[in-house]
Amino acid sequence: MSYHPAPPTISVRPEDVGGDTWLVHQVQEALGAPLRVYLNSLVIRGSEPVIVDTGTIANRRQWLDDTFGLVDPADVRYVFISHDDIDHTGNLAEVMELCRNATLLASWALVERYANAFEFPLQRTRWVADGDHIDLADRRLQFVRPPVWDSPTTRGLFDQRTGVYWAVDAFATPTTPSVEASVDELDPDFWRGGVAMFAHHALSPWLHLVDDARFSAHVDRVRDLDMTTIASAHSPLITGPSIDTAFELVRDLPHAAAPPLPDQGVLDAIVADLAA
Repeated sequence: MSYHPAPPTISVRPEDVGGDTWLVHQVQEALGAPLRVYLNSLVIRGSEPVIVDTGTIANRRQWLDDTFGLVDPADVRYVFISHDDIDHTGNLAEVMELCRNATLLASWALVERYANAFEFPLQRTRWVADGDHIDLADRRLQFVRPPVWDSPTTRGLFDQRTGVYWAVDAFATPTTPSVEASVDELDPDFWRGGVAMFAHHALSPWLHLVDDARFSAHVDRVRDLDMTTIASAHSPLITGPSIDTAFELVRDLPHAAAPPLPDQGVLDAIVADLAA
């Protein structure tokens, strides 16, 4: 029996989201349900190219081909790691080895927590905190923690030039087997339930503990960014009027009913199905 992750069977080409910014896609099939989940990362080209997160181990070959089909490794100036989950750090070593001219952007907490898995090139590392920014030759990038998160290492990324906000895992929702490209293609009830399911069961189980006023103030802080596009690691693209809808879904999360959490009975059914 192999314990290595199985390569994905669904392929979606990189997507131009505007301003020389590209979503690099991976799609994962959900366990025991007719659902799909995006595992996205981002490439910002331009004068000083930036790679935002580094994909998964299982998708390494395709991710490297997709990413470096968009940008030459020698031209990459920054590699930003939003947080320490394996689907965001899966090819970090390979990227830093190939991108010899790149500086790694990450939070202090990420470097501290992840140091037992990766020998950070500290001379090529810059720590970024929530609220910091970095000025590139053609744009300013601002680091803004998303409305919800699953790690203290998490930092979102807002490109002030294009209005694209990298929301990390916030706004996560599954898709149907059709793998919708935009949330506008999802049934509204499916979208609402998907956001609640991810938030309460996979991302931020602390939501029912929050103070409503303080949580709403944080959501407003992020919404006040002049964003035109939300690119999330685990969601179809969010643009136009759907941005306001997405923030209202998140604002309601402390009081939203989440679908039942899959239990041992669900796992038994999955195992039985595999055996059959």
